[in-house]
Amino acid sequence: MNIVSTLRQRRFAAATATVAALALALSACGSDDSGSGGSEDKAKAAGITLVKPGKLTICTHLPYKPFQYKDGTKVVGFDVDLLDLLAKDLGLEQEVVNIEWAQVTSGAAFQAKKCDVGMGAMTITKSRQAAISITAPYMDATQVLLTKKDAPYKTLEDLKGKKVGVQADTTGKDFATEQGKKIGFEVVVFNDLALQENNVKSGRVDAGINDNGVLYDFVKENPDTAVVAEFDTGEQYGFGALKDGSGPKLVEKFNTLLTAAQGDGKYNEIYKKWFGVEPKK
Repeated sequence: MNIVSTLRQRRFAAATATVAALALALSACGSDDSGSGGSEDKAKAAGITLVKPGKLTICTHLPYKPFQYKDGTKVVGFDVDLLDLLAKDLGLEQEVVNIEWAQVTSGAAFQAKKCDVGMGAMTITKSRQAAISITAPYMDATQVLLTKKDAPYKTLEDLKGKKVGVQADTTGKDFATEQGKKIGFEVVVFNDLALQENNVKSGRVDAGINDNGVLYDFVKENPDTAVVAEFDTGEQYGFGALKDGSGPKLVEKFNTLLTAAQGDGKYNEIYKKWFGVEPKK
């Protein structure tokens, strides 16, 4: 090997080392500004440990339109948009997991690390508060009675001896069961909202009891059905999380963002998008 060849090899090696060092430096700078590293830093700064890096993993039971349902391959809805306030603040993407509703309300889904947050127009109850962390109320609700439009039923008393459909693991089921014992109608349990609604529509059950938001939405698209009665159950919705660990931190963060959204008009904007009207004062 001659001297000229040796010099060329040394210069090539030095240049290669310089390029590699520069690439490493640029890569290090980039990781501070983008990617899951930044979102992980935001979550950690808030004392939050995520089930999946860079994701806000949310458990629900689909469908529950207009709160959460599939539009094509994407899950959309009122609850989805509200939790996007939390996801965006932490620099995360939402990932929705469809799961049995009882796993959310019992806290089993959080304990098994299947998700960070639970959504589903969940009524805040004492038993649920004992099992999971729950946010401040984000919406008021009540139970209503769904029938076919030409049905003769206007009150629960009219349904004596009839069949009333309910959704499993809901406060509507609890309310209907209590009333059924007093009045004498049969409670028929369905695993999800769509099954319940469509069984009322088809006449397989005489009526259905569930939350006002979902049943009024169903009637808009199914004019052969009607909401014929409301029951003042005084319910409020909240989002759920793990009872300890990161759960209370997620709840605290969402509560702060909800208060801000209610103050700057963002909450009203989201509400009107899904319900067509401004929320009642």
